[in-house]
Amino acid sequence: MVHFKQLKNGIRLIVKQMSGLMSVSMGIIVHTGAAAETERQDGISHFIEHMLFKGTKKRSACAISDEMDAIGAQVNAFTAKDNTCYYCKSTTTHAAEAFEILSDLFLNSTFPEDEMVREKGVIIEEINMNEDTPDDLCLDLLSEACFGRGGYGRNILGPRKNVEGFTKEAVDEYMSERYTADNIVIAMAGNIDVALADDLVERYFSSLPAKTGKKFEVAPEYKSQKLFKTKDIEQVHIGLAFPSVKRYDPLYDATTIMNSVFGGSMSSRLFQTVREKMGLAYTVYSFVSCYAETGMLAIYAGVNSEKYMQSVDAICDCIDKFTKKDMSKDEFLRGREQLLASAVFAQENTGSQMLLYGKELLYSGKIYDFEERVKIISSVSFDDVMSAVDVNFKGAAATAVVGGVDKPIQ
Repeated sequence: MVHFKQLKNGIRLIVKQMSGLMSVSMGIIVHTGAAAETERQDGISHFIEHMLFKGTKKRSACAISDEMDAIGAQVNAFTAKDNTCYYCKSTTTHAAEAFEILSDLFLNSTFPEDEMVREKGVIIEEINMNEDTPDDLCLDLLSEACFGRGGYGRNILGPRKNVEGFTKEAVDEYMSERYTADNIVIAMAGNIDVALADDLVERYFSSLPAKTGKKFEVAPEYKSQKLFKTKDIEQVHIGLAFPSVKRYDPLYDATTIMNSVFGGSMSSRLFQTVREKMGLAYTVYSFVSCYAETGMLAIYAGVNSEKYMQSVDAICDCIDKFTKKDMSKDEFLRGREQLLASAVFAQENTGSQMLLYGKELLYSGKIYDFEERVKIISSVSFDDVMSAVDVNFKGAAATAVVGGVDKPIQ
């Protein structure tokens, strides 16, 4: 059963009941993230996500985690390019208590000055860790190569200088524009009574003003830049990317199936060639990131520095052969079955369901329909996937490389 309710102030609630379970995942999803920031705000979405756990009008930072632990609940958050999510998971018997704590940190955080100073240090160490994680660094650089320094090219963590300079006034300004009722979806999935869910959301969120906030709008321009970063490390980390379809494009599912065949699974062309046959990489894969306005088909590999160019040639050879459309019907059917299976597997996880239903409502204003989703995937044809090959491998590739190099991939 799926339940939907909209409060008078615009807050939307979606509940996916999973009655055979003994737990529930509950999330508050805001339609903002790194891509919505200005240069001055770069990193502030992630900073706010951290700070909401640092004390409310009635709880200290320690009390938030202590009270969640006392009822056996888990609480966390994440910032993405186009959404920020605060979530918890609890047993059904403690759902009301867990949601009250989650609501308190979301609605009543006080941003104490001493906590802001401390958390800036924590985030700067997170930035340092990212700099010391070359695969993450390579993929961040690849996003910049695709979209530039703004929009979807932004690093979620932001630059050190910005983080050090964030003030309470800057946080208040950003939240007043973005953390508004019309930009918020509350999603629950698991064994929870809908009457209780309605009551909890009404109790804690009905007092939020019915204010219209800034809509999430990005005007991406695909740049196809060639970037590199020299680091004294053992491996060379390679990234290539092509413009892809947007989130609700008619070829979205065909592109996902195509990616599975090309580099998204252990049986894929990329994995079987670069790793299994040639032994050039431990990690090599491709993935598709789709947003409201655009998308990116990305390829990543971590390789031995002495075999760097051989690995680049091998990846480019895989692309060249794949664009000749020699995909077999068996490969197509295997890729489609993988996409169907992933939709089924998501049905059995409360966290996945909470995000799935919540983000669908946030992005499209529609209620996710599993049966319809299965029909749509099942209807994708071999010819659709062939069309996706044409759409996804055209134009010049954006490239990024991190390691003992002194120039980009050309």
